[in-house]
Amino acid sequence: MAPDNAPFPATAQTPGQTMTVTYKTPEEQEKMRIAGRLAAAVLDMIGEHVQPGITTGELDEICHRHITEVQNAIPAPLNYKGFPKSICTSVNHVVCHGIPGAKKLRKGDIINIDITVIKDGWHGDTSRMFMVGEPSVRARRVSTIAHEAMRRGIELIRPGARLGDIGHAIQSFVEAEGCSIVRDYCGHGIGKVFHEDPKVLHYGKPGTGMELVEGMTFTVEPMVNAGRYETRLLGDGWTVVTKDHSLSAQWEHTVLVTAGGFEVLTLGASGEI
Repeated sequence: MAPDNAPFPATAQTPGQTMTVTYKTPEEQEKMRIAGRLAAAVLDMIGEHVQPGITTGELDEICHRHITEVQNAIPAPLNYKGFPKSICTSVNHVVCHGIPGAKKLRKGDIINIDITVIKDGWHGDTSRMFMVGEPSVRARRVSTIAHEAMRRGIELIRPGARLGDIGHAIQSFVEAEGCSIVRDYCGHGIGKVFHEDPKVLHYGKPGTGMELVEGMTFTVEPMVNAGRYETRLLGDGWTVVTKDHSLSAQWEHTVLVTAGGFEVLTLGASGEI
């Protein structure tokens, strides 16, 4: 989630915005599974195309065709609050919401590709980090830390847990590794609506925040910076970068709260979180 003037609202501190938490029925959960599997399949498909010399715009075109022509689905970001492309491509120090374009990927780059698919009115939202050739030790490390942080947060999800438990697990791990958690952007509820309550902060205190209830669906998507946590919104109104120009990494899954814990709805072909 991002600022109100960006395609994916809102900041963790947005005042005066009211949304509603929705609890999905078993039938609705199955529709969420379908959308989630499709979103994951796009990331499975695009990986082989992430090579030196390809542009982020070309990656967007490949994903757009796959979503619309192969999956017969809708790329949710396209024209959402004016966002001009079907996916987000965030390279190196771009934290989130990078706009695909003429930028060519180079050896050593890291890139987050963020996919949201709408199928039969339901959303599946997920992102992964990809390495372009052999990355630096620092680049691989920040990506690995971001992935482990997401996994640790997800594994605490169960009825009766609180959102603060997730945020604390993520923040404490990331900061112990010498990196920082972005404060300005957060995870979000999702279903028929792209972004709904609750806001899922990736920092916080255990035992605080909304209590989790069976049937809730939301994203866990920590943004981890190799340097400081502050961010800056570029003049295009969408692209968010690290203020100190340090590398940033993010992984994201859509998760369902089940009676016994959680189900990740956006697992890829590997089956691994």
